[in-house]
Amino acid sequence: MTMLSVLDLVPVLEGSDVSTALSHAADLARHVEQLGYQRYWTAEHHGMPGIASAATSVVLAHVGHATSRIRIGAGGIMLPNHAPLAIAEQFGTLAALFPGRVDLGLGRAPGSDQRVAQAMRRNLAGGADQFPRDVMELQAFFAGDERLGFTATPGAGEDVPLWILGSSLYGAQLAAALGLPYAFASHFAPAALDEALEIYRRDFRPSAQLREPYAMAGYNIFAADNRQEAALLATSMQQSFVRLRTGAPGRFPPPVENYLDTLPPQALHMLSDVLSVSSIGTQADVERDLTAFIARTQVDEIIVTSAIYDIEARKRSFAIAMAAAQAIRVRETA
Repeated sequence: MTMLSVLDLVPVLEGSDVSTALSHAADLARHVEQLGYQRYWTAEHHGMPGIASAATSVVLAHVGHATSRIRIGAGGIMLPNHAPLAIAEQFGTLAALFPGRVDLGLGRAPGSDQRVAQAMRRNLAGGADQFPRDVMELQAFFAGDERLGFTATPGAGEDVPLWILGSSLYGAQLAAALGLPYAFASHFAPAALDEALEIYRRDFRPSAQLREPYAMAGYNIFAADNRQEAALLATSMQQSFVRLRTGAPGRFPPPVENYLDTLPPQALHMLSDVLSVSSIGTQADVERDLTAFIARTQVDEIIVTSAIYDIEARKRSFAIAMAAAQAIRVRETA
């Protein structure tokens, strides 16, 4: 049966602030834990006025203290921004605080642009090309490899499963070669999803962490008790994407009636592409769409993002999504 998890970008709302965004993150994590979601992940983004998860490990500590069972993790840490030792120490600390609950997804993008990458004070000479080496160095720190000459404390000996993230074929190839679980960002970059999953499963090599391939895919859900409300709720994310792609990112906007009717054809085409892996509607709509997506991809897990302006409507959307998933499981086991 396909499990559901949550990706929360900790949106900073128009008319609100970072403190409220972090409060909403803890509230949402408690809610989805009670609903039975497998994981709560957040992601590293920098220089983004509408995203409050830049200090990802700190946000995860906040969420970890607000919950008791759900796995918490990064989806992901952009490793080119950081020394592997620093990430081993941060996530080793999280694992000591929340034993058996911490995941570490790794990406090779900067999480913003080159100005941010320079501001992170990392050596940009190798850039993303150093990513495989950095992943293996991070593995060595967690393993307490004596060849490093010292022990990462915290970090060494902690159980922190690593994941490789991606939106292209590169991540699939690396995850397969290293024998790690793989998460594809189909919630905003769906074009290479099917080919990436095929490559990952075909080329997977068992490792000490994972004996068989394990794939997760991102999925947008905007669910409500009627289709009209769901369509309205989705306009916040649609506005956010249009602003981002036109170079004007900002805080997360409230929904707008008939938003799509105001857009030129090129913007409509862009949204159709980037948000094609989405379900907008009622529980019945979500159940139908998830069933088709699972049949298409055969993924082991779906990580749901439900970027909705109102926190109560966001929580309701996640509740409807889980009800749809449970209905699918009942049907599969009947």
